[in-house]
Amino acid sequence: MLLVAIAFLVLMLMGMPVAFAIAISGMLFFLQNPDLPITIPVQVTISQTQNFALLAVPLFIIAGNFLNHSGITARLLTLASVLTGRLRGGLAQVSLTLSALMGGVSGSAIADAAMQARMLGREMIARGMPRGFTAGILSFGSILTPIIPPGIGMILYGSIGQVSIGRMFAAGFLPAALLWIALGVATAIMARRHGWPPERTHRVSAAEALRALRGGIWALLFPVFLLVGLRLGVFTPWEIGAFAVVYAVFIGLVVHRELGRKPFLQALEGSLSDVGAVMFLIALSAIFTYGIVYDQVPDQVSQLLTGLTENPQLVMAMVALFVLAAGFFVDATVLIIMLTPIFLPLLRELGADPVHFGIVFIVAATIGNFTPPVGAAMYAVCSILRVPLGEYSRASIPLFLAVAGVALLLILLPGAVLFVPNLIFGPA
Repeated sequence: MLLVAIAFLVLMLMGMPVAFAIAISGMLFFLQNPDLPITIPVQVTISQTQNFALLAVPLFIIAGNFLNHSGITARLLTLASVLTGRLRGGLAQVSLTLSALMGGVSGSAIADAAMQARMLGREMIARGMPRGFTAGILSFGSILTPIIPPGIGMILYGSIGQVSIGRMFAAGFLPAALLWIALGVATAIMARRHGWPPERTHRVSAAEALRALRGGIWALLFPVFLLVGLRLGVFTPWEIGAFAVVYAVFIGLVVHRELGRKPFLQALEGSLSDVGAVMFLIALSAIFTYGIVYDQVPDQVSQLLTGLTENPQLVMAMVALFVLAAGFFVDATVLIIMLTPIFLPLLRELGADPVHFGIVFIVAATIGNFTPPVGAAMYAVCSILRVPLGEYSRASIPLFLAVAGVALLLILLPGAVLFVPNLIFGPA
């Protein structure tokens, strides 16, 4: 598998699309093992697409696109301004709040970062915030999106690792709140140092706050309905994906009445592109994963790490550091698909809770979306705002340290992850 891994990295550095890099490097494994039938790659690719549990992935993507085209985003921006507009940092604090509120809508850090760059980026620069920091806060702030249900990374991890998706959804709330606080504090400190004013200078009236809450209430209730449906056993994870689509269409057509013919077709077109990209990647990853299992890579990694320590928290920290480093070069979705079968069995064997590890894993993998050299969210924001990568990287150091500090805290305090799922679903 060493040659396969090297080939994968080389192809990625050459700029080849990730799905093809995975498939081509995975095929090298079969060329190295002529005893294996060459038909296996075709068989595992097809069988991967027939995994019933993965049905939740396209359904939640479709639901997110419908919600984004139903007028919810503008209403959530108003609510975010009401909630945090008077904090130091102005629009930067508003952008963090919007990312937290959008978590139940888009489920994608990259989509959220690109959307906010278009909505808020130029206005933040016009009000005196440095271009590098503006790009940094819009990029790093989107880490909240995949951790608040229904994040696609949670669904992938739960489906691949046979972990309760309902518990994963519930586990995301407290870590997301900690990340929000950490990034908000870092922003407030920088705002005090540079004299950035608040977005609002007057107190919000009760009537204004009520109007803003009424506008965003349907988006806020979305993750609540998901968890209640799962907890009461009304839906399975993939059935609740279908409910999410119906819910999104209902909001757009009946409640907000903004999902007309054109937005409806745009949502379907965007969903077709997003679902195709994700499912194509999942299907071709089966070729790579087959070689990992065949060569017993999980067992070898287990022996290596347990030879150093059998403390589950130390092992989790080492895995998080590895995932964080890998995230500098590989997209978070790819890391979740490729590394879950390697590291999850090891942490289970050591007695770690798979939900606890899953949240730490997803946070560590998602950080790579915001860091050079291949961070997708970073490139999306920097290209929209025309910010040089060097300027972005220097301004983002405090934000990176804030997020990394929360990731370390989550490793040391499992209760911060498991409190909500244990409260809703009972102890595992």
